Formats: sequence, structure tokens, C-alpha cells
Amino acid sequence: MKSFIKHILPAAAIVAGMGFSSCVGDLDVDPIDPNLSTTLDPNGLFNKCYANFGLAGNASGDENGDIEGLNSGMSGFIRQMWNANELTTDEAICWWGDEGLDSYSYNTYDASHPMLTALYYRIYFGITLCNQYLSACADIDATKTAEIRFIRALDYWFLLDMWGNVPLITSVGDAGTQLPRAELYAWIENELKEIEPQMSAPQAKTSDVAGYGRADKAAVWLLLARLYLNAEVYTGTAQWTLASQYAKKVMDESGRSLNTTGQNGWTAYQMLFMGDNGESSAAQEAILPILQDGIKTQGWTVTYFLMSSCFSDEMHPWFDDKTCGLDSWLGNRVTPEFLEVFFPGGTIPEDADTRTIRTAAGDERAMFWTKGHSIDITENTAFKYGTAVTKYNTLYSSSVDGSGQHDPGFPDTDFFLLRLAEANLTYAEAEARLNGGNATGAAAAAINALRTRANNSRQPNAYNLQEILNEWGREFYYEGRRRTDLIRFGQYGGDNASYTWQWKGGTHDGRTFAAYRNVFALPNGEIVAGNGRIKQNEGYN
Repeated sequence: MKSFIKHILPAAAIVAGMGFSSCVGDLDVDPIDPNLSTTLDPNGLFNKCYANFGLAGNASGDENGDIEGLNSGMSGFIRQMWNANELTTDEAICWWGDEGLDSYSYNTYDASHPMLTALYYRIYFGITLCNQYLSACADIDATKTAEIRFIRALDYWFLLDMWGNVPLITSVGDAGTQLPRAELYAWIENELKEIEPQMSAPQAKTSDVAGYGRADKAAVWLLLARLYLNAEVYTGTAQWTLASQYAKKVMDESGRSLNTTGQNGWTAYQMLFMGDNGESSAAQEAILPILQDGIKTQGWTVTYFLMSSCFSDEMHPWFDDKTCGLDSWLGNRVTPEFLEVFFPGGTIPEDADTRTIRTAAGDERAMFWTKGHSIDITENTAFKYGTAVTKYNTLYSSSVDGSGQHDPGFPDTDFFLLRLAEANLTYAEAEARLNGGNATGAAAAAINALRTRANNSRQPNAYNLQEILNEWGREFYYEGRRRTDLIRFGQYGGDNASYTWQWKGGTHDGRTFAAYRNVFALPNGEIVAGNGRIKQNEGYN
């Protein structure tokens, strides 16, 4: 593992002198020489644990990342997590082909996949930072200690979900013991329950309030709800009642509320993905935002990637003269099969802009672009094949012209890694599974609250499971969770997963692939370094 992580041992040196204040809102990304000092800065180390989600390293530039093997523009957590959980599904396909992107899209990833390897070690780097904080600083502040344990548990949830059977490392210098998936699930569950009393009280915050960007009790409850929602996949035993209970707790007690009011022509839903989402009413929905600032967190790994990789210079998110606000990389698109969640029967407007498509869908979440594109991805060789996405931009909802960007070259758009709407859908799905496959009453109302916000007039009194999966897609597309949802609904890997999409399994019409691909392969280097202590996931030997 150390061969992939540049700074695994001198983390105290890395953060020394960084001078962070309120979490990562004021990140200083000037180059830090780890040889200059070995003085431990508890606040710097605390913030570095959070910053691992939002920055590739301590300084901008392709060679300044914390992870070897990929340049820092590619090695950040959000970008790699998104690639793994979106490009492998119907929601996204990229034609670039570099560093294994094509094997994501064609579901042929293996133990040598460079991006999966980088993501795996990025997560363990974060765990190492957390372990170092807990070793050196656990007695300083009980709430901060609980937060770092939460971050570590969240890191382990991503490992649980994507790789299943991984080493559990809880102290500095520990080689770790590979746990079966069910045992790691139990460890995360116990860890979250232990820290809950020490976490700060749940409260909605904007970026000018101390603690914005830090986890509180609501983050613990939502992660527990997510854990329980997928418990049957992870352990073989469903926990729908617990998933429902914790999701309802988030809905009722988190202090958060859905953003339901747009401004200056921007919709309430669109505001969640704009440059001032940490300052506007959209922030009231955020439970764990990954902070981005065009001056203080310059990089290509979070919302910069989610904009530039999806846009061409001709595209605009709503107003005819506004683009995403950044360079256009012309990479990611959606498949026609996914678009059917907005357009049942395949009646998707052709050669249309965002305004036209959104109006035709009758749902303000349908932010797509087919002008100059073919909906059918006849070949995965250019951006024009497939429907483009205009969900993220760096414009400000506080002004009609979108002005306000701190730096013209980088976004201010925070990434809401956890947000309230997840609790609504978790509650609805869990209740449906407890109720013979149908969400009714309060469960249907939880879905309809999201539809009301999206100005979707179709609001039935009951939803079956397929309709709930479709609603997960409508609400959370391009937010890095589609693979997890498809697996839970039995529509990803395996002979019984009859749902296919263009280029699933590597063919235009799509085909099924083996169920063992529901988890990723552990990196080859991890198996070798384990000297027999770490076993490869079944199917990848």
C-alpha cells in the first residue's frame, strides 16, 4: 500500500503550518514541503481528514497529489468514486478511454484497473490520516474525535460497498486484518452508534456559519440509514425497519429541509448544483457538503470535473447565453435507457436544449442536452454520441446573469455528498419493502415531496419498487450512487439482472455480466503485499 500513497507516514508534517480555519472552507493549497517540519498541528490534521474528500493533495498541479499512479487531476476522491459508480451503469458513459475508462463503461474492470487502484488507496490514505489523528489528538476535543471516527467509518462504507472484503486498519502501524463483508458491516454499524452521542447537534448551515462542511448527528443517522438500506446486499439479512427508522429520523430531526424555492429563473433543484449552493437556500438541504472554492481549493477532481467532462462550448444549463462557466472536456453522456426514467416509452426530444427537454419531461430535474447529439450511442468514439448532461454549473443563483464566481477558472460549487433527499427515498423504499413492494401513505408522500419540488404534477398515492428505483435515478443521477442502487434492486450484475443498457458488458445493445462484478477486484498490489493474508474477491483470480 505504501508504494501508492506518497505521504502515508509523515501526515503530521504535511499538515504542519497549513493554518486551516473552520474545516475546509479556508483551505490553503500553497505547496507544503513535508521535510520542513514535523510539528504536529492538530487543527491542520483534522482538516486534512476532511480535505481528502475534496482535494487531491496539498497543492495544485498534476504532480502534487497524495496518490501515486495517476496525476492529481484524476486521483481525487470524488472524481474516482464517481467514475466507479456511474460509468459502470446506465447513467454515464465516457468515450475518452484513458486509464481504464472504457473498461468501466464495458464492465470489464479487473485487479489491474488503474483508476480503481487509485481510488482504493485514496480511501485508505484518508483512513490513515484519521488513524493518525485518533492516535495523537483523540483527547483534545470529544466532538472532533467523533467526527474523525465518522469520516473513517464513511471511508470504510465506501470500501464495504465497492470491494466488500477489505483489511480493517484502526491504528497507526497496524497491518490490518481482512474482514468478511458482514463483519465490516457490523464494525461500521457499531462505530456509528458509539460516536453518535459525541457528535454535534444537527443543524442546517450556510458557508458563513461555523461548522459548515463538518458532519453532525444527522450525517451519522443518514449513513446508518444507507448502511441498513443495503444490509441485505452486504450481509444477506435485510434491515428495512432500521433503514426506515433512521431515514425518518433524518427527515424529522436533522434540522434540514428541502430547498423548494428557486430564484432569478433558476429552479430550486438546480440551485443544489450551482456556484453559490453553500450560500443560498440550497445549503439547508446539505448534510455533508464537500467544499469547493475557486480560489482556495483549485483542482480538477470534484465539481470542476462534473462540469467540464459533461459540457461542450455550445451547451448551456438554462439561459441561452450561459455555459457551465469552465473549460469543455466533452466526455460523459447518458444512455437512452436511463433517459426513460424521465421519458417512459422513449419519447425523448431530439436536437433539443435543456429548456425544451425539461419542459417535455414535466420535471425540473431533467437537465439534458440533445442538440447536436444522437440519443443512440451507435459508437462510443465521440461526445456527440449520447445525451449530454447540464446538471452542474459554477454560476450563481443569486444573480440573473449568474455572476459571482470567485475565480473564472475554477468552480465554487460544493458537492453535497450527503443530502436530505436521500432520507426521503430511503424511507419510501424501506417502507415499500415492508409493505409488499408498495410505498403508500407517508412513504408515497416522501417521494411526492421531491416531485413537488421538481414541479412534477404526477403524484400518485402509491409507488412500486421499479418506480422507486426510477425516482432514485431522477433525483440523484450523476451524484455517484447509481451502481449501488442497481445492485440493491438486482439490476446490475448476474444472469438474473435482465435490465441492460447500451454498451453494458461491451456491446451496443448491452448484455448481462457475471454477478461477481457486483464488487470490484482488490488491486493486484494489495494481494502481493498481503503475502497470503489478503484474498482476492471471488471471480477475479
